[in-house]
Amino acid sequence: MSDKKCIIIANGDMPFKRHISLLFKNGYSDIFCADGGANSAFKLGIVPKFIVGDLDSINPKVRKNFSNKSKIIHLKRQNDTDLEKCIKIAIRLRYKHAIILGGIGDRLDHSFCNLGIVNKYFPKINIKIVYKKSILYPAAGNLMLNSFPGEIISLYGIDDKTTISSQGLHFKLNRSKLPFGLKDGTSNYSESSKVKLKIAGGIIYIIRDFKLMCKYDFI
Repeated sequence: MSDKKCIIIANGDMPFKRHISLLFKNGYSDIFCADGGANSAFKLGIVPKFIVGDLDSINPKVRKNFSNKSKIIHLKRQNDTDLEKCIKIAIRLRYKHAIILGGIGDRLDHSFCNLGIVNKYFPKINIKIVYKKSILYPAAGNLMLNSFPGEIISLYGIDDKTTISSQGLHFKLNRSKLPFGLKDGTSNYSESSKVKLKIAGGIIYIIRDFKLMCKYDFI
């Protein structure tokens, strides 16, 4: 049995329906909505499998519409966000991969928090965030990326304890450190069909082009 995959629609900017269609084709067939993310699903004509949260942001008409179509899980606790509530349930239901849509919006604090969430729950679940053209995901250890010459691959460290070595990138990294706010790996690019990364001492963020990753089945 293949690893279970889901989409989580958060209450940020409404995602593009074409992005959801691309994810469906890549095996992300189950949809969770984090509270007000259900409003976006309703506008897009999509029925979620689960709606999770304290339900203070979902439109009453939307909630009524989905009441007999989706499983609505009302969790009142305030020690985690609605997005985290979704992630915790996805982990409990043994989903191995989740892609967050609508995780970025008009509140910088919420957006910043959601970027950190992919780090917080790694490696319990493989979480990626898609926003407009880009996809962001955490990485650690040794990994091989399927790529193609010229693909832009940006790398970002979190602290000064994490080192990165690479093979196949134009700007080579040799136990390099890319601590947040001090140094970064923006707009590096591949010179090969394979990019090898060795990440030691922590986690980094990788940002790539979402549509290209779907097109070449890298997602």
